[in-house]
Amino acid sequence: MSCPTLTRPRGVWVEGALARVRADDGLAQFIRFVLVGGSTSALYALLFVALHGFGEQPANWIGSVLTSILANELHRRLTFRAGGRVSFLTAQVEGGALSIAGLVSTSVALAWLTAVTDTDDPYLQFGLVALVTATIGTIRFIALRWLFRPHTPSLD
Repeated sequence: MSCPTLTRPRGVWVEGALARVRADDGLAQFIRFVLVGGSTSALYALLFVALHGFGEQPANWIGSVLTSILANELHRRLTFRAGGRVSFLTAQVEGGALSIAGLVSTSVALAWLTAVTDTDDPYLQFGLVALVTATIGTIRFIALRWLFRPHTPSLD
């Protein structure tokens, strides 16, 4: 006897996965957050390696600023569906403040790595930045979820 869930056509699985990502609950938001974060992190990695000739700190700062602006906007519109509630500028200011904490953390981590290992390997440096960013990203998800939440009118 076969299990009916294992014999469903592939399209049903895809439709189910897409429905899950399109939902409005915390898990769906987290999935979208990870997808946006992964995409902008991949762009950051490309920028970091491309700009590494200017030094790891300038590459980190330029890559972080550009991809943070993009990530803040994608989180506002896609992850938290706050486009009608939160303006572009508000998202950049609030999300940017959180991004600054990440930028400071990655800059300190890069300085530490360079001091301890005396390495100039952009892939090792990016690996460290990815680890720090994943940690900060978890905190950022919680904060952005709160900042971009729907506001209920007061009963006053």
